[in-house]
Parts: sequence; C-alpha cells; structure tokens
Amino acid sequence: MLKRMTMMLAASAAVFVMATGIAAAQDTLKIGASAPKTGPLAGGAAVTHWPNIKLWIEEVNKRGGLKVGGKQMKVELVEYDDKTTADEAIKNITRLATVDKVDFIVTPYSTGINVATAPLIAKFGYPHITTSAATDNVPEFAKRWQNSFWLLGTSKQLAEGVADALKKLRDSGAIGKRVALVNVADAFGLELKNAGKPALEKAGFEIVYEASYPLGTQDVAPIISAAKAANPDAFVAFSYPPDTFALTEQAQIQKFDVGAFYVGVGTAFPGYVGRFKDNANGVMGVGGINADAKEMQDYLAKHKEVTGAIPDAWASATTYAGLEILGQAIERAGTKDKAAVIAEIRKGPFKTVIGEVNLKDGINHNVWAVGQWQNGTFNGVASSGLAGAKAPVKKQPWK
Repeated sequence: MLKRMTMMLAASAAVFVMATGIAAAQDTLKIGASAPKTGPLAGGAAVTHWPNIKLWIEEVNKRGGLKVGGKQMKVELVEYDDKTTADEAIKNITRLATVDKVDFIVTPYSTGINVATAPLIAKFGYPHITTSAATDNVPEFAKRWQNSFWLLGTSKQLAEGVADALKKLRDSGAIGKRVALVNVADAFGLELKNAGKPALEKAGFEIVYEASYPLGTQDVAPIISAAKAANPDAFVAFSYPPDTFALTEQAQIQKFDVGAFYVGVGTAFPGYVGRFKDNANGVMGVGGINADAKEMQDYLAKHKEVTGAIPDAWASATTYAGLEILGQAIERAGTKDKAAVIAEIRKGPFKTVIGEVNLKDGINHNVWAVGQWQNGTFNGVASSGLAGAKAPVKKQPWK
C-alpha cells in the first residue's frame, strides 16, 4: 500500500513539474538576434546594436514582461555572431527560425546584411524592423517584403542632408564650393556616393577629388594625402566606423584643414568625441539627435544607467525605437502570431524615443540626416521632416 502511494505521489510530482515547465515555457517570449561580434563591423554593433537589445529586454522584464493575450511574458534572448558576413547571418537566422524556433527576430546590423537576409526573414514570416539600413531601394523593398519596415531613411535623404548642411555653410561664407568626396565600397557607401555626388553638384559644389576604398581598409593615409592635394573647402566621406576614425586621425596627422569635415557612421559614437576630444568639435557625420527632446533625454539617461555606456547619437535610439515598436505591436495584437504582429506594425502609429513613428507604407519618412559635434553634443543639423535642427558651424583647424 505504501509503495503504491509513493508511486502515485511521484507520478503527481512528475505531472506537476511537467505542467509548471510547460507554463514557464508558455510565459517566455523567445527573441533571436544575429549581428556582428567579430569582423569589421563588430565595433559599430557593440555601440549601436547589442546594448540597445540588452536595454530593451531589461526594461521589458523589469515591468514584468510584455502583455500578450492576458499573460505577462518575459523576454529571453538567443543571440549569434554573424562575423560581419551575410553568409553567416543567413545560417544564424535559419538556425533561429528552425532550430531555436524563436518567436521573433531582431533586425541584423548594417545595410548589406539586412538586404541579404531580408528574403529569408520574409520566408520565415517574421516582422523585419530594420534600424541600421539606409538604401534608396527602401520603397521597392517595403513593397516586395510586406513584413519589412525601414526606419533609418534612404540614401537620398542622408545624402541630400549633406548637401543641405554644406550649402548653409557656403551661403554663410564659411566655406567655398570645392569638395573632396570618398566612400567605402559596400552597399552603404556606394549608395550614399551615388546619391551624394549629384546632390552636391545640384547644390552648386564642384567635386575636386573622388575615391572609393574596400571595406576593412586600414591604411587611409594615401586617401587623405590625395584629398589634401586637391585643395578642397570641404571633405565628405561616406564611411563605416573603423575608417571614420582612421580618416579623422590621418586628417590631423597630415594637418588637412577644411571648413567642413564630414565622416559617416561612427562620428556619432561617444567614443569619437572621447578619442578626438576638442578636435571633434565642428565635425559632421551621418545621423544626429534632438538632445532637447524629453523622450531623448530620458532614453540617454536609462541607456547609461543600464548598459554603463553612452549611446551613439543616431542609430542607437533608432534601434531601441524599433524594439519599442515590436513590443507595442505584440501587445496590441495580443498574440505571438507573426502575421498579426506585422499587421499591427502597419496600423501604427507608435510612441518611441525618436518621437512618433508611422509605418503604414513600411517606411519611416522622418529622419535625421546630418549631425555635428557642437560643445560635446552631436546635434542634428539637417533632417527630413524633423524639427529641432541646429545651425551647422564652420570646422576650425585641428589642434
């Protein structure tokens, strides 16, 4: 009799453990992420991408999780390194969808990898909210992949912002019309150059030097030397973080002084002003923020509190906003069903740290195009559809 009772108790315990295990699994929302932790873009992802995923998950879980169909579901992250290669990203996303069976996938990092993985993410039916991809094919992509949403703007918007900022400086008498133009030879750099050159020429600028260099180039001294020899009034580089820092360093070493100095992704990083200190003042780059907005001030404070680091003043906030949109859409849908969540994203609008975002056609039309370091803040100085831009100022000689 005792033996029979013991077996019954053991069976009951097993059922209880199984039931609680199933309940625990049901109360967890699995989010997958694949982005660089190694390779040329690892540094950029370490500033812009990964910390904002950590921040969002911590903020969501701190308040008990997302409300999904009457349940509070905490978020669990499954993450992989794509090694800055599209092939590895495709393997990772396939694994996340078929082996890990995650509920949702965070956007990859960079224009090239987002475009390369978009068909696969669409095939698996996940919402694809891109926050680090800028391409003029955005309207086409948004129509082709109805699950995709593009928050960072088009190459044309970003490039025209550069022409606009330089024109303001030229019209004020701060600079002349001669421009040296260089770019990294990947999807991001090539598209920005292809949009930027005609925008600059239309604005009345003369391109006196032009060069392109491969992704991962370490020696940029010849580029700066040749640009300096062309005697430009402005230098524009559509660059990624490693070359953004290298070009700035070489410009100082070679005493390459121009009234407008623009370098691309990475200029908005806190590490940029940390490394170049007063010499960063007056440098322009892609992005920018409205540091006076309350939502932005709150975001900057909690990012530092949770991650221990200051975010970059461009795609960091956009990355966090993309996650906010995903979370709000899941709660509005009240389900983990991916198609229902995609439908909610299209309905919008969403309140985010970068302001109200509406993605009815899959595109965020209101973006910061150019920022400039002004007394320790990377202020937006040119935008598409956003208020609060500061006036650009002339870059003083390197100290």
